Amino acid sequence: MSHLRNRSEFLFIYDVKDTNPNGDPLDENKPRVDEETGQVIVTDVRLKRTIRDYLATVKGLDVFIIEMRDGKGNLRTKEDRSDDFSDDPNLILEKCIDMRLFGATTAIKEKTITWTGPVQFKFGRSLHRVDGPMFIKGTTVMPSKEGKKQGTFREEWIVPYALIAFHGIANEYAARTTNLTEDDLDLMIEAMWNGTKDLITRSKFGQMPRLLLRVVYKEGSDFYIGELDKLVRWIPKEDLREEQVRDVAEGRLEVVSLLYAIEKHRDKIERVEVAAHERITIKPEILSELKARLGESKVKVLELS
Repeated sequence: MSHLRNRSEFLFIYDVKDTNPNGDPLDENKPRVDEETGQVIVTDVRLKRTIRDYLATVKGLDVFIIEMRDGKGNLRTKEDRSDDFSDDPNLILEKCIDMRLFGATTAIKEKTITWTGPVQFKFGRSLHRVDGPMFIKGTTVMPSKEGKKQGTFREEWIVPYALIAFHGIANEYAARTTNLTEDDLDLMIEAMWNGTKDLITRSKFGQMPRLLLRVVYKEGSDFYIGELDKLVRWIPKEDLREEQVRDVAEGRLEVVSLLYAIEKHRDKIERVEVAAHERITIKPEILSELKARLGESKVKVLELS
């Protein structure tokens, strides 16, 4: 299959409840929060890890950058992973979907090789000011070695609720280098949605995908709208402040500016793909509006669980 030929733009929105969406290991693993705006921040690395983990564990695909340990329990390096593919860069790209998607820098045969990833995401940000982060204390039943007669204390940081938006681009020119295909992007979209939902770990359980939009531009257009995450607004119910929201049903996502931008540039758009969770209220109703503004043939509903 040939490499990707159409530029794509993504908007991915998910929410978290009573979890730590992206802890900072240099600051007590606290959720990252912009002190000026009160918005939660999630790095692109966290989202890419979600995608990689799903592709590897659920889809059974080869992923290059993933936590692996040797027989002694030591973490394997990128150089160790290169050995798995006979230090052959072409074989790495052929076998590892994450390298075709996101690229990487690694040492192969005493050379440093860099692939620029066709798919790039900005940092994700909550669409509203959040409450917290909150510091939670608890106890464990099992005692520590130092305190054998009683259980020990545990501590963790959470945010009670945040609706987080990511904006991303798939660049058709970089796709030539890594041989990224349309099938690869379909798998990435599945991994973004289902992988977010399937993060059933103690610190991440409570994450749900709410909206995924992909704008596919016509081949050779050399255009994208940009800042799709800035074209949506989260509006809490009238009796609530932003930081008081605790559930997706306690507000609505306003997409008027997003729909206007898509309609304005409809001559450059080949199609729009969309998935929306049943519990999120979107005004105006995004699927029917897209069909009305673009034509039904240009709108594809993504079948995601």
